[in-house]
Amino acid sequence: MPRILAGIGRFSATHRLLVAAVWVAVMGGLVVLVFSGAQISDPAGSAPSSKSVDALNVVNEKFPGATTTSSTKTLQLVLETKGSDKVTDPAKTAEIKSLLVDAAAIPNVTGVTDPFDAKAPYVSKDQTTVVSTLSFKGLKAGDEEQTYNRVLKLATQARSDFHAEVGGQIYNSSSGGLGIGELAGVVIAFVVLFLTFGSLLAAGVNLLVAIAGVGVGVLGILGYSVLNPIEGTTITLAIMLGLAVGIDYSLLILTRFRAELREGRKVVDAVSRATGTAGTSVVFAGATVIIALAGLSITGISTIRNMGLAGALGVFVAMLAAMTLLPVFLRTLGYRALPKKQRTVLTPTEQMARDEKSTFLSKWVGFIVKRPIVAAVGVVVILGIVSAPILTMQTANSVPGGDDPNNTRRLAYNLIVDKFGGVQSPLIVLAQGDDIKSEIPAIQKKLASLDHVETAVSVATTSENDAALFTVISTQGPIDDATKDLVSEIRDNETSISGVQLDVTGETAVGIDSATIFLHALIEYIIVIVALSLILLIVMFRSLLVPLITTLGYLLSVGACLGISTAVFQWGWLDPLITAPQGNPMLSVLPIILVGILFGLAMDYQVFLVGRIQEEHAKGKTPKAAILSGFRKSAPVVVAAAAIMTFVFAGFAGSTIAVAAEIGLGLVAGVMADAFLVRMILMPALLTLLGEKAWWIPAWLDRVLPHLDAEGHSLSDHGTDIVEQPELVSSH
Repeated sequence: MPRILAGIGRFSATHRLLVAAVWVAVMGGLVVLVFSGAQISDPAGSAPSSKSVDALNVVNEKFPGATTTSSTKTLQLVLETKGSDKVTDPAKTAEIKSLLVDAAAIPNVTGVTDPFDAKAPYVSKDQTTVVSTLSFKGLKAGDEEQTYNRVLKLATQARSDFHAEVGGQIYNSSSGGLGIGELAGVVIAFVVLFLTFGSLLAAGVNLLVAIAGVGVGVLGILGYSVLNPIEGTTITLAIMLGLAVGIDYSLLILTRFRAELREGRKVVDAVSRATGTAGTSVVFAGATVIIALAGLSITGISTIRNMGLAGALGVFVAMLAAMTLLPVFLRTLGYRALPKKQRTVLTPTEQMARDEKSTFLSKWVGFIVKRPIVAAVGVVVILGIVSAPILTMQTANSVPGGDDPNNTRRLAYNLIVDKFGGVQSPLIVLAQGDDIKSEIPAIQKKLASLDHVETAVSVATTSENDAALFTVISTQGPIDDATKDLVSEIRDNETSISGVQLDVTGETAVGIDSATIFLHALIEYIIVIVALSLILLIVMFRSLLVPLITTLGYLLSVGACLGISTAVFQWGWLDPLITAPQGNPMLSVLPIILVGILFGLAMDYQVFLVGRIQEEHAKGKTPKAAILSGFRKSAPVVVAAAAIMTFVFAGFAGSTIAVAAEIGLGLVAGVMADAFLVRMILMPALLTLLGEKAWWIPAWLDRVLPHLDAEGHSLSDHGTDIVEQPELVSSH
């Protein structure tokens, strides 16, 4: 592979106009395709197969239209009295009815329910709260927001005498693309690149190639949406990943290109060598991330599959840009990729002196290898504590009432739950059996006797008398533990009445089942990922213990990622710094997405760092000397790459969109834990403790394993003459 990649780099550098034209043509073609009709769907996605979904299919078959959403849009006006007042007090009743008359006068309102109607009252048991439903039919797209604001204004006017909130939603408010936080992350990443390279041109080229890769990747995903609608979240994930890995992959190749120039190679030869050596690492790293993300398809859940494939496409295009488009810019940039003070050829002696020069990182690793036990125990304890919030992590398919706990829609929803239980999200119970009508009283009595049941009512039977529907109202909301327990209890009693089969379904039951399925998929995926990492690293490092400690480090990083995400978004930590809504369960799909991304990134850092330590050990150095030398050579690139990813992801963590913020913060936590604690401290500490045992492998296994050159060491110097250039002169 190194020779093939070196050839690709040489071809791209010597045919700059052709390669650039191909990239421009592809981008132009995708733009045309996107404008032909890209489709962005709602973020809900399809629910995975489950007991509740199967029961829902039966309900739709036996009771056509029973679960069909009405085309009439509605809002709920929720009014709660202040102090000790009751809504049934004559003065308050009159005031409420006056408000409802005003609501009926709002343009486009076609119906307003009376909460005091004796046939269908909507008054809380404590007589402090009423709910009126406002109906809208035939609303035009341009009228929706204006109509909603008029209802909101009415509620605001009522707040002098009531706690008034507006529940429901009649239009989707769209959030924009990249915000100030995301752009700030990109700017800071550019600053890190400039500090790393000491050259504005080199930093600019690095960022430009990454942005070009993101552009083509996103356009490709949008182009696919012409045929199949995609969720907006997949675009966010592709941008986030494509930008982060695109910058890192170009950083690796550009760093090697500069080193080749300093050794005196011609520009084209330096490009070829860089793509053949560092490019091999990039392909290995990119392939690992792509496999991890594409592997999300094994869950069989369409939402996760689509997000994984979109992220994998973003990474693939970023890798392709680094291997083909970057050489075009490197050939154009030439020796200007180096600061003027570095444009001298280094002799082998000078290069060795430069490599062994004392730096902060060399002093750091020296400190670690002298105190390996303290370092290793310290990291494990810290990450163990940070991971503790996982024990309380909750997930949900969606957050009822919306993401923002302070929004009137969410406040209205919470108020209805507090006063009326789960009336907004009833459970649908399907009862099947012979002569079902005769069993309805017994079924209703059984359902009403269960814990956490507010009411249980029979609503329909089939003409064949073989099935009946019941609505069961929980005392709590749809994501409350009490409602989850109620669903389980109904299923525990599914055959408690002779000759009757009970099944529970509806939006609430489907959401509960989906969250459980996502959790099981997460556990299965982690097992697959751990097994994959062990196999991959055994082949890569030809060792048994190095893969084991690598996997341990990865699991600690995952724990930190999910633990911090839980503490921030579920517990509400760092509230002043996080602009996205907090205090909610984590979206069900996110843990498994974060686990997949972190696996790829963790393998990248391990290959870059431990691969160089292995190389130094193979040269005959003692384990300790190999750690010191390998760490000193590879750690700066790992630190720079991780810092760039951290800043890019941190920009998304500052997003006002909950999904983007949760992914961004989770990856910030995971990358920082993996790069700065696991790879910079735990790995050198454990390798020091293991000594020669770290590189032991049974002879028979060593013979049968394929040889994997993930860093291009097999690339010879043939055809890459070292010559003195006018722009790059020897110091001797």
